[in-house]
This record gives sequence, C-alpha cells and structure tokens, in this order.
Amino acid sequence: MSGHSKWATTKRAKAIVDAKKGAIFTKVSNLITMAAREKGGDPSTNFTLRIAVEKARAANMPKDNIERAIKRGTGELAGASIEELIYEGLGPAKSQFIVKCLTDNKNRTASTVRHIFSKAGGSFGAVGWNFQIKGVLLISNFQFPPIRGHAISNMEEFELELIDAGADDVTREDGGMTILTKPEDLQKVKNFLESKNIATQSAEIEYVAKDKMSISDEEKIQIEKFIDELEDNEDVSDYFTNVDI
Repeated sequence: MSGHSKWATTKRAKAIVDAKKGAIFTKVSNLITMAAREKGGDPSTNFTLRIAVEKARAANMPKDNIERAIKRGTGELAGASIEELIYEGLGPAKSQFIVKCLTDNKNRTASTVRHIFSKAGGSFGAVGWNFQIKGVLLISNFQFPPIRGHAISNMEEFELELIDAGADDVTREDGGMTILTKPEDLQKVKNFLESKNIATQSAEIEYVAKDKMSISDEEKIQIEKFIDELEDNEDVSDYFTNVDI
C-alpha cells in the first residue's frame, strides 16, 4: 500500500499482480483519459500519460483499450466527462487515508466512498496535515552488485547521482528500492534511471505520510478489509495511508 513501509508490502505490487481485481481496467482507463485530456495524447511529450500507459501495460490492458482511452481524452471519441475528487478520512483503528477518485458521477462517488468509511467504523475528516505530496519511484528486484545491463559501478556513487538528479530520499529494502522526489523532479529522476537501464515498478505523485502508525495483527485484518473495499471500487483510482505494516 502507499505510505511506504516494506517495499514488498506496497499496494503497487498488489495492484499490478492481482489479476482478479476486475476494476483495474476501468481505473487505468480513466487515468489515461484524464492525462490525455489535460496534456495531449502523445506519451512521448506527456509524462503523466506515459506513466498511465505504462501502468496499463503492466496490468495487461489490451492495446485497443489504451488507444480508446487516449482518444476519449483528446475528444476523438465520445465519452462521459471524468473529474478527479479527493477525500480525506479516518479508517479502522483511527488510521488515516487520503482517497483519490476519478468519476463521471460526483454524487455517486461521494456516497459510495463515505459508505466504505462508515462501514469500517471510520468517517470523512481532515488528515491531509500529516501528508506531503512527493514523487515516488519504486524499483523491484534491485540488487548490488547490479544485475547485468545496469550501468552502475558503485552504489554510493549511484545514490549521489540520484540526489543530483533530484532525489530527496533513497531507501533500500528487501526486494527493492524506494526513491522520493519533489513532484516536479519525478520525470527527471525517472529519465535518469532509464539512462542506467533500470526499470521502475511505478513512478507517481503520491501523498506520503509524515508520521506512520503502527498497528496490531487484529487491526491489520480490519485495515486490509477496508483497503480491499477501496480497491474493488471502480471510482477509486488511488489511496494513501499512514499505516506502517
């Protein structure tokens, strides 16, 4: 999940590999449409669209679906108007969540997301004070010495180069690496990694919690059930939490 505890437990990994989540195509399609509408339909010049298309490919979305979503965004195909909504609230065990939605029906989405919170014993409420907006890049299976093809000779030197490229923080964990940047430096850092032949699992603008919350095993079960409800909802495009699992 977002919030960045151990890399292996990040929500990104789950979202990509969990094929049974049928809502993912709708979520990613909406991301593509929004990105194309805001900055054009060419991924080579629209970084946000490029990231959305990469996410679609990682989810095995058919090429035709991707192209249709782009054309809806550029106005070449008719479609309902999509808008972004952001909700803040307390989930199970007073956990903090920021939920980002893409929807063609604001009233439906507000009612549904509020119901998900209330059913879990939570409610809408201001929690944004505990989050900061960051560029977040996740790299899976990162090893040093590097695997063949990575243009890296020294890990310390590599981390210094990352900082020069715009990284604010670099965390190595079991199974991967998390890199935080200022939002405006996300594209620069991703381009730098690509110059080193390093693929990113994801590269997105996220709400990162300043202070994390530890939970018990019982609370973890409750929060995971709440997260499943969010992931199953087609209007919910992303979510961020202060929970440290």
